[in-house]
Amino acid sequence: MLTSTSSLAPSIPFDTELLDDLMEEAGIDVLLTTSKHNVQYLLGGHRAFFFDYKDAIGTSRYLPIVIYFRGELEKTAFFGTGLESHQRDVKAFWTPEQNFKSSGSVDVTRKAVEYIKKIGNVRRLGVEMAFLPMDSAATLSGGLPDVEIVDGLFVLERLRARKSPGELELLRIASESVIASMEAVFAKHGAGTTKQEIVDTLKVEEVSRGLTFEYCLIAAGTSYNRAPSGQRWEEGDVLSLDSGGNLDGYIGDVSRMAILGEPDAELVDLLAQIEDVQRAAMKPVRPGAMGGEIYASAEGCLARSKQRSCIQFLAHGMGLVGHEAPRLTATGPVPYDAYDATRPLESGMVVSIETTLMHPKRGFIKLEDTVAVTDTGFEIYGEGARGWNRGGTARPR
Repeated sequence: MLTSTSSLAPSIPFDTELLDDLMEEAGIDVLLTTSKHNVQYLLGGHRAFFFDYKDAIGTSRYLPIVIYFRGELEKTAFFGTGLESHQRDVKAFWTPEQNFKSSGSVDVTRKAVEYIKKIGNVRRLGVEMAFLPMDSAATLSGGLPDVEIVDGLFVLERLRARKSPGELELLRIASESVIASMEAVFAKHGAGTTKQEIVDTLKVEEVSRGLTFEYCLIAAGTSYNRAPSGQRWEEGDVLSLDSGGNLDGYIGDVSRMAILGEPDAELVDLLAQIEDVQRAAMKPVRPGAMGGEIYASAEGCLARSKQRSCIQFLAHGMGLVGHEAPRLTATGPVPYDAYDATRPLESGMVVSIETTLMHPKRGFIKLEDTVAVTDTGFEIYGEGARGWNRGGTARPR
């Protein structure tokens, strides 16, 4: 049985008018959301504490479902598990309809199908095809044979494109905390430390600052290999850390450099060239500027660099997901269309800007910044540690 709340919460955590408009434009009557990040977004921050690390349980998996009917907010429903009822008792969910009796992907989908049938008048159902298990998809199509099922991921991505002040604050804190963690790691480690030991320490530092550690890409010396390993950081070696730590689901993704010893003139010049590209890419960022201006400005700076053939530039959206809207290029490492390249940037959008130099003799050198579009221009979340950080400064001599 579904449990109806007595009234809607005083504040819905997303722009319902925008969602209705996006759904109408896509011809979608109902959205069925199943990804953790979009469920979190629609529920105003909820994440199932028991399934925050992994989804598998027994022979099935945890699959949250939020159902949203276009223009009918009062019919919104959330389907979760029994353990999530404990979270409801701590903080109420805003959704008018709730069910906490699901036991797996098929079971929860059956309950969702029953609810959609009960409401009726659904011709086109939007789902997150990349986040819908095959058994759930079969249950949906079998239970709703007269309903056309289409991909609704784009609608949800556009809904999240502009961040609220609260979301921006989480991204700012996450980015600054990752940088502070990197500074602590650089200072603590010296010659002979392995890449694995450095990453392990970075995880501890990020967690101690309230973040959930997600990943660290690490390169040392002249190697381009970025996996944690037994490779040792030795005197004179450069070190690149590129890490994502999330705060309540929002990812701070930055990259900084260090060296054991003092950088010579060539290394100083190489990092300065990367900094020049970063600053050039940021310069056009403001509301109303076309997204493609970021690339045009960066490429103009790259054309003047002596290291042009060794440098890679990338700009992409950042938030609950890496490489979310705005989509700025169709030629990056993650395949999608350059939807926002010819559309204006908007205040509240967040862009990760990264420039990488793979030098044939000096190794892997990179800077990455999280940049928010503001009403008047842009703000970098975390300006610290941009130059050559010295390793081992906190170790006993």
